[in-house]
Amino acid sequence: MTRPNVLMIVTDHWFGSLLGIAGHPCVQTPTLDDVARNGVRFSNACSANPVCIPARRTLMTGTTSRTHGDRIFNSELHMPENLPTLAQTFRDNGYQAYAVGKIHVHPQRDRIGFDDVLVDDEGRGMFGVIDDYEVYLGDQGYPGEGFMHGMSNNDYNYRAWHLPEHCHATNWATRMMCRTIKRRDPKRPSLWYVGYRHPHPPLVPLQAYLDFYRDIPIDKPYVADWSKEHDELPYTAQARQTRTFKMNERQIEDARRAFYALCTHIDHQISVIIGTLREEGILDDTMILFTSDHGDMLGNQNMWAKRVFYENSTHVPMILSGVKGDRRVGHHRVDDRLVELRDVMPTLLDLCGIPIPGTVEGLSMVGEKKHPWIYGEDGEDAHSSRMVHDGRHKLIYYPIGNRLQLFDLVEDPCEMTDRIADPAYADVRENLTEILIGQMYGSDLRWIEDGKLVGELPNRPFRPGPNRSRYALRGYTWPAPALTDKAVMEWYPEADD
Repeated sequence: MTRPNVLMIVTDHWFGSLLGIAGHPCVQTPTLDDVARNGVRFSNACSANPVCIPARRTLMTGTTSRTHGDRIFNSELHMPENLPTLAQTFRDNGYQAYAVGKIHVHPQRDRIGFDDVLVDDEGRGMFGVIDDYEVYLGDQGYPGEGFMHGMSNNDYNYRAWHLPEHCHATNWATRMMCRTIKRRDPKRPSLWYVGYRHPHPPLVPLQAYLDFYRDIPIDKPYVADWSKEHDELPYTAQARQTRTFKMNERQIEDARRAFYALCTHIDHQISVIIGTLREEGILDDTMILFTSDHGDMLGNQNMWAKRVFYENSTHVPMILSGVKGDRRVGHHRVDDRLVELRDVMPTLLDLCGIPIPGTVEGLSMVGEKKHPWIYGEDGEDAHSSRMVHDGRHKLIYYPIGNRLQLFDLVEDPCEMTDRIADPAYADVRENLTEILIGQMYGSDLRWIEDGKLVGELPNRPFRPGPNRSRYALRGYTWPAPALTDKAVMEWYPEADD
């Protein structure tokens, strides 16, 4: 039997409910809806590390943070040499493997097992590399102008894209992937990875897609009563809310519209890649997987971006379409088993008949074994948080203040009611807390005494300080920026007086 090709599509900040087929009231995703109908949508998929670099290390190694070594967003940490990557494992078994777009590794030219990578690293020239997308802009007559729109890479102001449509990062990644597919060795199967940088800010959609959403009413963020009590929230949840303070209702609506516009643009460009596969005569022989590194709160619970364990941040899309006639994947299916990013590598290897390395800790999503629960972790400082998710219930832990929250995602998918003090959930709380304690390691052990959570008391208010990094605002990048040892960004700038 000829081994199938694999097309792996990974976005950034795309949350799990942000699909037409998942019932979202606004976003238009006809291509992804069609891919889901031709395969299976995993409705209960999560990112156990809802921030870019740790999540992508999990995705590419099939391991947890405890194994791959990052739960803090270490932008200069190399991929562990003792962990075979997804790409290297495919190559070791006869595949050609190519990547285009964002893979977010260090050093930036580390191919992490791919034969070659055309890199879009979002203009991080301060690390000493001019990425391939930047070179492309220069070839088109726009050297260094990728961020001349003036929008920050981690903020939620928006404007229309400022250069011709073919220069948009989404179009570039699509064009380069289509060209890569066309240049394949026809005698060998292929693994193709395309990493779209959006809908991660900057919010710079094409004007055509802003116009597309002009007459579609934009849904408002949902905000629970518990999240309205800002001063009573755990310290890091307060910090996450401080971005909302500067946004009025109109700005929030516009940011959400721009975000959806970026998603629909990606969706339409995925059609171009699928069309290329069809015209090359290999669509029936190619499986497609779509996911994201994490989601985005997008104003829900008065929060933005990621690094919290609420649904919009940690729930991710997971769509798998098999080759023609693959009954293990099937079609028109929704699978509610609990899955996460470390399951992608073993799933694709399993479906391609490739042995799964012993280092992999994930499970094949088309296999019989299922996760009874998933442990999530972010950070090691005052902004740390942890999670246990059993598929229905989610326990969130904040060590500052020793605070727990508990949500029933079946009865309450938007997490409007905290069940932590509800007697009806006492057994659930006790069971998940026991799992939480059992999973802690390293510096986390300071939060435990005599088998009980003690955290770091008391809770304290978060007081925002000056945002000197401007959320990693980029500039005019031609000539290339000088190397610097300054931090790329400060996640939670806090007052020091």
